[in-house]
Amino acid sequence: MNGGDGGQRAVVRTLLDRYGETYAEQCGIKVRNTPQPLYQVLVLADLLSTRIRASVAVASARALFDAGMRTPRRMRDATWQQRVDALGEGGYRRYDESTSTRLGEGAALLLEKYGGDLRRMREAADGDAGALSRALQELPGVGPTGAAIFLREVQGVWSEFAPFLDPKAVQGAERLGLPGDGAKLARLIKEDETAAFASALVRAALDREIAEEVREAAAG
Repeated sequence: MNGGDGGQRAVVRTLLDRYGETYAEQCGIKVRNTPQPLYQVLVLADLLSTRIRASVAVASARALFDAGMRTPRRMRDATWQQRVDALGEGGYRRYDESTSTRLGEGAALLLEKYGGDLRRMREAADGDAGALSRALQELPGVGPTGAAIFLREVQGVWSEFAPFLDPKAVQGAERLGLPGDGAKLARLIKEDETAAFASALVRAALDREIAEEVREAAAG
């Protein structure tokens, strides 16, 4: 650990100051409890969950939205090639064809089952993160990782799921010498910082140099 609670708090503040931006914010999504931004976070989570750089996933989500595919209906009604082209523009070429298919199918199922509104899925889950994760995974291509990323990104507006740390965020915490327990970590931050903190921890997990930089800066 980093010199007890004070050392841990120094690490947390340094991490948030330098890397405390959610992936949704990086993508230009203003997360609110309304259908369109929630759906955009789901698309981003889907792209982030595959074996591809986070920066490429963010750029590809932006390209889809810039091409007009900001809602389930627009995503469903776009042609397969239009989705492929947008993904390619964002650099998401390795999985573009299969991803185009699942985005279309997922949007269609979301419209059919929930009227395109993820808030209805939230209501059905009734505060149970496991139930919400299982419901998300009914959508084509959304696995446990994608569902966890979605929960991580929306916990700022769906506060019943906060603090939510997916396995990658926990890995980042441990790399920084912080507790690998959500409740203990939550005591080190303000209530409205949970989503940003979780994303910052993920960045530390993905890049060992970030973790080292933060620890050195906090110690200094």
